[in-house]
Amino acid sequence: MSSIIPYIFSLTIVLSPLLVSAQQTFLSGTIRDAMTGKPLNGAIIKRAKDSIGTTTNPQGHYHIMLPKGVQQLTVSYIGYQQQTVTIELQQDLAKDFALKPLANRIDEVVVSAKEKGEAIDDPQMSTVHLNMKDIKDVPVLFGEKDLVKTIQLLPGVQSGGEGSTSFHVRGGDGGQNLILLDQATVYNASHLLGFFSTFNSDAIKDVQLYKGGIPAQFGGRISSVLDISMLDGNKERFSGEGGLGIIASRLKLEGPIAQDKSSFLFSARRSYADSFLKLAKSKDMDNNSLYFYDLNAKLSFNLGKKTNLYLSGYHGKDKLKYSDLFNIAWGNTTATARLHHQFSEKISSNTSLIYSGFHYQAGVSSEQIDFQVASKIRNVNAKQDFSYYANANNTIRLGIGALAQAIRPANLSSDENQSVNPTAIESQRGVDLGGYVSHEWKPTAGLSIHYGIHVHDFMVLGKRTFYQFDKNGNPISEKRDNSQIAKHYINLEPRLSASLMLDERSSLKVSYNRIVQNLHQLTNTTASLPTDQYVLSSLNIKPQRVDQAVLGYFRTSTNKQYDFSVEAYYKRLGNQIDVRNGATLQANAHFEGELLYGIGRAYGLEGYLRKNSGRLKGWISYTLSKSRRKFNGINEGKWFNARQDRTHDLAIVANYALSKSWTLSGTFVFNTGNAVTFPSGKYLVNGKSVFYYTERNGYRMPDYHRLDLSATYDPHKTSKRFHSSWTIGVYNAYNRKNAYTIDFRENEHNPNLTEAYKIVLFGIIPSVTWNFKF
Repeated sequence: MSSIIPYIFSLTIVLSPLLVSAQQTFLSGTIRDAMTGKPLNGAIIKRAKDSIGTTTNPQGHYHIMLPKGVQQLTVSYIGYQQQTVTIELQQDLAKDFALKPLANRIDEVVVSAKEKGEAIDDPQMSTVHLNMKDIKDVPVLFGEKDLVKTIQLLPGVQSGGEGSTSFHVRGGDGGQNLILLDQATVYNASHLLGFFSTFNSDAIKDVQLYKGGIPAQFGGRISSVLDISMLDGNKERFSGEGGLGIIASRLKLEGPIAQDKSSFLFSARRSYADSFLKLAKSKDMDNNSLYFYDLNAKLSFNLGKKTNLYLSGYHGKDKLKYSDLFNIAWGNTTATARLHHQFSEKISSNTSLIYSGFHYQAGVSSEQIDFQVASKIRNVNAKQDFSYYANANNTIRLGIGALAQAIRPANLSSDENQSVNPTAIESQRGVDLGGYVSHEWKPTAGLSIHYGIHVHDFMVLGKRTFYQFDKNGNPISEKRDNSQIAKHYINLEPRLSASLMLDERSSLKVSYNRIVQNLHQLTNTTASLPTDQYVLSSLNIKPQRVDQAVLGYFRTSTNKQYDFSVEAYYKRLGNQIDVRNGATLQANAHFEGELLYGIGRAYGLEGYLRKNSGRLKGWISYTLSKSRRKFNGINEGKWFNARQDRTHDLAIVANYALSKSWTLSGTFVFNTGNAVTFPSGKYLVNGKSVFYYTERNGYRMPDYHRLDLSATYDPHKTSKRFHSSWTIGVYNAYNRKNAYTIDFRENEHNPNLTEAYKIVLFGIIPSVTWNFKF
C-alpha cells in the first residue's frame, strides 16, 4: 500500500487549489419521490433562465453553485411533475425537493433522455443510463423483462448467442465485463444456462453501462462496467407487485420499518419448468430437476439528517438434473453494507463493506464412471470514497480500497471403486490494494474535462506451489513458495475524457483510458458457461491490459425529442489469454500449461438514434466493428478473428402507444454470424474419421436476424389499491431458423462425404404474463 499512497497524495496536491468565488452561494439537498420517499437518481435542477444546473447522484443528492440573489429554479425528473421555485440566496443553503409522479405514470413508456451519462455537455461518453421504464416494454424470450437482454440492443454490445445473457463489449469477451450489483461483483449473470439473467427487474432501480471513458473509481475489467443499483424500499407505505409468466413468477414487497426513517425491500423469483416435468407420466421424469430462483433484499435507515445506512443482499441458484446420470448446480451470493455521510454541503463519503461469492458443482454418474467437480470464488472488499464539490466548475472524487480474493479451482472427487482419480488443486489467493483520484473540471462554458488516475497493487499470495512449463505446455519444474507475497503487479491507469460544445445542441467528445485485469475467465467453448474456470494472475499469468481511445459526435434536436450520436473507438489489448487446441482446464493442476498469451486489437464505429417523446418512442443502434487476436502457437502466429468478431450489428426497438390501454412493442435484430473454427479436412484412424483443423476462427456462422413483438394491455379500471396488466409476446415472430451451432457428420449414404448441419435452439415462441401491483 505504501507504494500507492505517494501517487494519490501527489495528484491530490495538484488538484487541490480550487477557489470559490465570494459572490457565489452553494445550494445542496436531496430530490425524492413524494409518494415513496425514494431518492431520484438523475433528477435535474437548474436555473430557469439558462442551462446552469446539475443532476442528482444515486442517493438523490445534488450540489450546485449559484450567484447571490433571487434565483428561479426548475426541478424535474422523467415521469414526475416539474417544480418551479423561487429562492433568495444570500448564503449557502440546504434545500430538499419532493416530486409527485404524473397521474398517468403507470402507462408512461419512456426511453430516458440523456439527462444522465450521455448529456450533450457531459464529457462522460460511451455510457448508457437505463431505468426500469426503459426495459419493461422490450419484447424478450419467454416474456421475462431482462436488463441484460436490453443492453444487448445497444451499440457496441453484442449478444453471446441465441437467448444468452452473456454479452461482449467492443470486441472484448464475456469475462472482461465487470458486473456490479450494489457494488458487489456478480461472476455469472445467468439462469438456465443463459436464457435468463440473474437480475430480477422488479428489484432494480437503475443501470449504468460504461463502454469507454470508464471513470477512475472503477477497475478490474478491461471491456466494460455494468453498474446496477437496487431499489431502496418505500419509506411511506407498504406496497407490492409481481407477475405470473409461462416460465417463472415473481413477487416484490416493500414498505416502511419506521415511518420516514427506514424501509425494507424483498423480492423473489422462481421458475417452475420442473413442475411440468413432474406432470409427465414417466418414472424417468420423477428424478429430474430444472429450476432457478433468486432473492433480493435491502434495508435502508436514516440515521440522522446527514447519515444513511444501506444493507443489501442477493442470493440465486440454478439446478439442472437428469435422472442420476447428470447434475449441475451453480449460484451467486452478494452482500453490501454502505454508510453514506454528508459531512457538509460540499463533502460527502461512502464507506462500504462488500462480499461476493460464486460456486458450481457438476457430476456424472453411470456404470462406467462416477465423479463430481466443484469450484468456488470468494472475495471481500472494503472501500472508502469521498466526493468534494468545490464549486460549480470543480468536483474531486477520491477513494481507497482493499479487495481479498480466493479461488478454489475445480476439484475432482469420485467413489473409491471408480476409475477416475480424485484431484485436489491448491487454492489461489490474491489481494488488490488500490486507490483513485479524479477531477471534474469545467474551465470554460463550452469545455468540460474529467481526468484522474486509478492506482493499484495486486499481490499474488504465496504458500502454494508454482510451476514452470516448456513451450509445449509441459511442466518442467515446480517450486513451493512459502512467503506471504509471491509477486507484486503494480499498475497506474490514467483516465481522461473531455467534451467541447460546438453549439447549444451538439458537442464533440474524446476519451482515453487504460485498465488492467487480474481475474481471468478461461473457456474452450463458444459460450460462457457456469463451469468456466476462473484464475488469478500468477507468476505465469500476467494481468490483461487495454488502452482505449474514443472520439464521438453528439447532437440533440431543438425540442430534445431526438438524440443522435456516433462514436469511433480503437482498443489495443495486451497479455490476452487463449487455450491450446484440445486443452483440459477442469481439475488440472497444470492448467497454466494449457494457456497461450498474445495481443489483440479492436476497432469500430457506433451509431445511435433515439426518439424520446411522442406516441412512438424507441431507438436504432448500429455497430460496424472488427476484433482480432495474435498468439504464438495459434494460426501460425498470424492475426485471426476473435470469436466475438462481428462486422455488422443492428438493432431496432420501437414502442407505440396505441391508446391509453394498449402499448405495442417490437424489436428487430440483425448481425453478421460469429467467427468459428470449422474442420478443413479429415483422416482415418483405426477405421474412424477424425477431423483436423487449420485456421482459427476462419469461418462464419450464418447471419442472424429475428423479430420480436409484444402488446401490453393496461385497462386502468382497477381499484386504487390494486392494479394489473397483461403482456402478450411473440419471440422470433417469423420463425427464423437461426443456427445455435454448426456440427459435422458423415453422410448417411456415403461415409466418404462430410456434411454440415445446423442445430436450431428456438423457433417461434409465444408468451403471456400477468403483472399486478397493490
